[in-house]
Amino acid sequence: MNRNSVPQQVGKKKVVFSCKYSATSGLYHAERSLAAADMLSEWDILFLIDESSKEIKNLIEGKGYKTRFVSGSSSFISVLREECPDLLVRDGDQTDLDEAKLVREIVSAIIHLDDFGTGGQEADLVLHSLYQENREPYPSHYVSGPDSYIVPEDFVAFKHQGKEKELSPVPHLVVYHGYEDPENLTYRTLRHILQLQIPLRVTILLGEGYKHSKDDIQMMALGRRNTTIVKPPYSLPEELAKADIVVCSAGYTPYEVAVIGLPCIVIAQNEQELQNAFPKEENGFIHLGLGRKVKQSLLLNAIMEMLLHDARRERAVKRQLALNLFNGKEKIAETILYYLDYPPRQSKDALQKVKNMLQ
Repeated sequence: MNRNSVPQQVGKKKVVFSCKYSATSGLYHAERSLAAADMLSEWDILFLIDESSKEIKNLIEGKGYKTRFVSGSSSFISVLREECPDLLVRDGDQTDLDEAKLVREIVSAIIHLDDFGTGGQEADLVLHSLYQENREPYPSHYVSGPDSYIVPEDFVAFKHQGKEKELSPVPHLVVYHGYEDPENLTYRTLRHILQLQIPLRVTILLGEGYKHSKDDIQMMALGRRNTTIVKPPYSLPEELAKADIVVCSAGYTPYEVAVIGLPCIVIAQNEQELQNAFPKEENGFIHLGLGRKVKQSLLLNAIMEMLLHDARRERAVKRQLALNLFNGKEKIAETILYYLDYPPRQSKDALQKVKNMLQ
């Protein structure tokens, strides 16, 4: 990391991370916060975790970091007053304005990651990797784009593996709709694919939190040759890397696909995901819209387009691999370090300097 513009610390300052579990992205917010924390090993690091997030607690403590449970807004505020951090990072929390005003009175530097709640108005910096294009203008301290995405550690070894990949003799379609797949797009996608009367190998990846009927999916798969249901545990990057085409939701999975470089068809879980602007044609994706409204013909035509047109697949992969997705960890860590040394409410040009770091 280039720290020429960041002075060395005097004393040991405290950074608190608060990360949320998500039905669509699972533990990604915790993994991103951990990756940033690993770049700040010289500082005092504490993670605040909601009492319902036992999986996050196990993940973070397994990495050797301190944790504290919080239960609701009043508990969160109380713990912050007790801990008095120099900087707070909230990852994946859709914050409330009234609570955020109280937090601002306690903490002198606040960074929010992928927060679409009203509380972001009181943060010093809001970074959106799940950014939206069609929206009302945000305040100047909101920064949108892939710079705040951090590549999960287990995906790094698969960087750009799709670059030289040729279409398999029997094309391989991999379907993955996130950790829980709350709208059960797995079922809908497979039901449509069953109508595709061409030689095709299909792999359905069920997320660890998939709560719908696995028997229904399994029975449906029996109706089509070369169709496999894969249940956890499995290596997500390894399974995705086997694909000729991926069908996935519109959250963080398109980022993971772009790390590898694979033709990808995207279906949004809900209205919030529908607004995410990263998985678009410009970045190498076919976005079909809201899952519950996607017609069978639309999905099957998109699959056939990717299978029949070499130039279309090659263009998609080229656009994905042109994205610079591997600097997020360093950029977020450098931003935290800068704000630790130059609390933004005490420095007139702190926000602009941070924006320059993120470019």
